[in-house]
Amino acid sequence: MSGWLPTAPCTPPVCLADDSLPAAGLARRLARITAFLAVVLCAIPLLPFSAARRSPRVIRSGARAVPAALGIRVRVTGEPLPPSGGVLIVANHISWLDIPLIAALRPARMLAKHEIGGWPVLGPLVARAGTLFIDRDRLRALPQVVAGIADALRSGSAVAVFPEGSTWCGRERGRFRPAAFQAALDTGVPVQPVLIRYRLADASPTTAAAFVGDDTLLASLLRVAGIRGLAAEVRVLPVIPCGAYGDRRALARAAQAAMGLPASAARGSCGHPSIDRGCRSTEAVR
Repeated sequence: MSGWLPTAPCTPPVCLADDSLPAAGLARRLARITAFLAVVLCAIPLLPFSAARRSPRVIRSGARAVPAALGIRVRVTGEPLPPSGGVLIVANHISWLDIPLIAALRPARMLAKHEIGGWPVLGPLVARAGTLFIDRDRLRALPQVVAGIADALRSGSAVAVFPEGSTWCGRERGRFRPAAFQAALDTGVPVQPVLIRYRLADASPTTAAAFVGDDTLLASLLRVAGIRGLAAEVRVLPVIPCGAYGDRRALARAAQAAMGLPASAARGSCGHPSIDRGCRSTEAVR
């Protein structure tokens, strides 16, 4: 792993081991997995047509179908996202589920690690959606990535990024990296913060949806499908006009503060009593 990449202390053994989670029955789990695969397989041939035709309604419907297929209730609060025009959407990052949650608000080009393009089933889907990929091992490529984000913003597209640079379990969160905010400054578009949380049916917070460390997509999918009463809360916060801030670091701090997140996360701890005995760095950018 390159030294410049952000890391998080969250790992599956420490953050995801919880035998007390309410479990769905076997029949319901199988039904959810089947429904999820049906949604994804139907979306793959339709997505290029929807993107080319600029059919946000179709894309939003498909994005909403992903959590619905897995039995996840979604609650959205705050103001609607601007329906058109360039906007940089920034959100905290917990799970691969964050992506369809944002796309359900407004179709956006996502910034993702290039490895995701090679994922089975989901890889072709995100690639056809116009995802902007970043090679995390090539620091020299970062200006090119920022330029690509700026080009997309100038064209009137929404671009969604996760400035923490890594998934966190939700007990703690990472500091927002400022690089992507430069694209907003270069193009004069606003920044739209979006806060994502996952809860159980009793409204208690849960880390079960987190996709951290060496967790696999299959393990995460099976875990999510097996939970009864999982809910996602998506809070759309007031837009931040980038012209009020002189540089990308100030803009990143303002977005993080708007979410009520700490300016810098505690290193070596994610709020779990055993974390100091078992934490280690995760992959840098999920």
